Amino acid sequence: MSFNLIPAFSMSDIQKRDAKTIAELKSALTTHGFFTIIDHGIADDVLQSSYGLSKDFFSLPESIKNAYALPEKAGARGYTPFGKETAVGETTPDLKEFWHHGPMIDDSYDSRISGNISVSEISDFNSQFDLLFNELNLLGMKVLSAIAAILGKESSFFDSWALKGNSVLRLIHYPPIGDSSNILRARAHEDINLITLLVGAEESGLEVQNPDGDWIPIEAKSKSIVCNIGDMMQLVTRSKLKSTSHRVVDHNADSSASRYSMPFFLHPSPDIELCSIVDDSPESISAHDFLEERLKAIKLY
Repeated sequence: MSFNLIPAFSMSDIQKRDAKTIAELKSALTTHGFFTIIDHGIADDVLQSSYGLSKDFFSLPESIKNAYALPEKAGARGYTPFGKETAVGETTPDLKEFWHHGPMIDDSYDSRISGNISVSEISDFNSQFDLLFNELNLLGMKVLSAIAAILGKESSFFDSWALKGNSVLRLIHYPPIGDSSNILRARAHEDINLITLLVGAEESGLEVQNPDGDWIPIEAKSKSIVCNIGDMMQLVTRSKLKSTSHRVVDHNADSSASRYSMPFFLHPSPDIELCSIVDDSPESISAHDFLEERLKAIKLY
């Protein structure tokens, strides 16, 4: 089935389980796994303040940013320098630098989930991203509740997986590209996790590959959030829900400018076994082992 448009849904309609909305959402998730959320409930000032602080961080001198890089943690928290992450099967790195921020952990979390790193140079940096993380995590849990309904499960099915999961908020900066020899800021890839929520979808460049192999630009409405299925969800639904290749392209090489985005990758807790939730297939892998394998594949180890 081909597609040329990513559907948009109001979060209130999704939560009300409006029959038409749920049917259309199921169609999107089983054909290409992408949709946009409007009226998502996250205040404009929270998003704008987060964008501002993200830009402030990436404007710091390289020496300061590099002091926050922890390659031994595979970039689980802190800073990953430009040109490090490389999509699976690729040899050319992505044209981006990024920061990872996770949950505010306590003893109730799996011990393998890393704590956050404080940025001393920017006032309110950590408190702002604690706020944004929590709001995106709540939104993600609402989406998972709707996905559970689509799969014929109780609305709380994924709560034990993800309420205290190994989720991560990624702040990304794609610097201006120098010439047209490489316009792929992020090469074609699928996400690792259960679902992704992308803040910054109104900025051009994100494209999704349809089953015919064509690349479809995301035409998100202003202030919307793009949601897509990740490989972990595709795995446990035995491909009933689709994790689809996507990329970030700069088609304006002659007037290239910085691009910023803030994807939220919703992961289960490391101890969750990723086994089929739609049939009796016996194959299983822990969320921890699945993530570790993929981090090595994209050269973060």
